[in-house]
Amino acid sequence: MPDDAEEPRAAHPPVTADPTAGDHYFTATPASPAEQRRMDVRLAGRDVSVWTAGGIFSPGRVDLGTQVLLRTVPPAPAHGHLLDLGCGWGPVALTLALESPEAHVWAVDVNARALDLLRRSARDLGLANVSAVTPDEVPQDVLFAAVWSNPPIRVGKDALHAMLTRWLPRLDDGADAHLVVQRNLGADSLQRWIASELAMPVTKVASAKGFRVLRVTH
Repeated sequence: MPDDAEEPRAAHPPVTADPTAGDHYFTATPASPAEQRRMDVRLAGRDVSVWTAGGIFSPGRVDLGTQVLLRTVPPAPAHGHLLDLGCGWGPVALTLALESPEAHVWAVDVNARALDLLRRSARDLGLANVSAVTPDEVPQDVLFAAVWSNPPIRVGKDALHAMLTRWLPRLDDGADAHLVVQRNLGADSLQRWIASELAMPVTKVASAKGFRVLRVTH
């Protein structure tokens, strides 16, 4: 697929989190200033303008891991439910929605500010097929035709394992999840854990710029 994510153009200044606020991108309600700004990026082969702010993951750019993910995943399924797990301000979810307008995209995060920003961006782009929600807001009977994720590795191993245990088994039969994980933050050990603990087939399908892309099949 074409380059789905590029560095933002310089039309709007980048936004960075307040270093004194102590926020993490997995903080549910960030305390740092919520000054919203536009950012121009390229997603799904299109130049788009999105909303961003401090107190979220990678507020000033499409982060490198997400770029690697978007450049290596297969085309998104045209129909069904699609999941962006740990969506942040939404580069993956927006890509899914742009590529598959007839699918329903679930963008899941615990960071309320990130979800608000994503809702605003989706509304501005006319993407009515995006639901930006907390984990408990996804109906229990929803199964996913695809999962794309740059998971929040820094939440810690136990929390990460609990997250993947909750969501990966909700793939539909024959569906794939694609996860991007930095090699030096445990991509290889995570691959082994998924295979042994979740008993799901998992393979490394790409490696670039210090990141691994893992494909997990249900």
